[in-house]
Amino acid sequence: MRDKKITVAASILLVAINVGLFLFVWRLYYNAYAFRAHRAEGLIGATVVYYALYRWLSRLYRGYAFASTSIGDTVLSQFISFGLADLLMYAACCLLRRQYVNILPGTVIVAWQLAGSTLVIWLAKKLLYRFIQPAQTLLIYGGAENPARAKRFIGRIRSRYGHLFFFPTVVHEARTEDALCAIERAEAVMCMNVSLEKRALYENACMSTGRTFYYVPEFVDIVSRGSAVKHFLDTPLMRYEPVPAQGNGLVKRAIDIAFSLVCLIAFSPFMLLTALCVKLEDGGPVFYRQERLTQNGRSFRIIKFRSMTQDAEADGIHPATRADARVTRVGRIIRRIRLDETPQLFNVLRGDMSIVGPRPERVEHYEIYERELPEFRYRLRVRAGLTGYAQVYGKYNTAPEDKLLLDLLYIEEQSLLLDFKLVLLTLKTLFQPERSEGFSAVASARMSEGAKPKEDAR
Repeated sequence: MRDKKITVAASILLVAINVGLFLFVWRLYYNAYAFRAHRAEGLIGATVVYYALYRWLSRLYRGYAFASTSIGDTVLSQFISFGLADLLMYAACCLLRRQYVNILPGTVIVAWQLAGSTLVIWLAKKLLYRFIQPAQTLLIYGGAENPARAKRFIGRIRSRYGHLFFFPTVVHEARTEDALCAIERAEAVMCMNVSLEKRALYENACMSTGRTFYYVPEFVDIVSRGSAVKHFLDTPLMRYEPVPAQGNGLVKRAIDIAFSLVCLIAFSPFMLLTALCVKLEDGGPVFYRQERLTQNGRSFRIIKFRSMTQDAEADGIHPATRADARVTRVGRIIRRIRLDETPQLFNVLRGDMSIVGPRPERVEHYEIYERELPEFRYRLRVRAGLTGYAQVYGKYNTAPEDKLLLDLLYIEEQSLLLDFKLVLLTLKTLFQPERSEGFSAVASARMSEGAKPKEDAR
């Protein structure tokens, strides 16, 4: 309960600081430019609009998730939230005035907002670490009775959320009586790869004892999110209609064309500079092309700035690893800030890709994934995307099974509003270098098995 009070208090302080500073600079400077008359009403209206924008963006970027995100990540979320809100209000002021207005006062306030937000978030995090108690969590895992798998899963959780979860007990799903007894002693329960039958049993036990319940979803769980209730009888029926192959739609295609054209114009100076740097480093080709798969399994050649040496795949296909020696000096920089991806905007214009959708996989990797995960083919029901659910909530080295679940979540819930949110969330990933972290050497070697070498090198 104490941690809830800390979180609520910190959220109120952040709103007070950021909205208050905006109100100060708008009243002092911008309000007179924006409104020639009815300035008091204009001030109130502008503050309400700014508050709504800031609050919506803060929730979108998880700017109040003090307990579950790091200080740096929360500060970044807040910075993007009030920064975008400030920028939009500045643009509105210029449009209302019909001329450019001095941006310096707003820039100074952004700096004060950043300083105030950082202080509040730092204090909130320190207080949470002092008072919060990790939940005694039971992990029930399925599949082969291999404790190493469970330990790896726990390690991933504890590496970022060790202050929230503690795992004193780990039980295989087959040990039903042990699991049911452990549920009564636990504060929370997590199920990993547990069969649907066993999971239903443990979920009922959690509901009857009031325990918080988490589970890794199966394919059927994701599909059910696209189901709707139909009242044909007095017995409720759930209706699922598969996403049509033409699910992208004319409106989305029009948005893709317009958005890619605007981005190509906006990024053209950076793209020209990147091309020059790639060429000057080793004299090799500026671009590289690879065969990738998009909607309905159609292959196309994706375009990127070359970020690896010219002979990177001379001895076969090897996905990039952490600290990969094949990545050039320029390549490390453009990968970190995602500039190597910008030529894919031409693929979007050509209709090979969409702005938002599942990441297009290499043909060789797709064949490997489909052998291990037959459901992987369902990713091809929609057009591949430059960004998407898996790109935002996962990483470059996210495991294929997790990437599949993330992409299926998008496919079942896709809408123009969701696309808009994912594009905004992509902005945050540009400031998170760990998102482009390569695979481990072991994972890279496993993915390379069975893949045929290609002439094009990354």
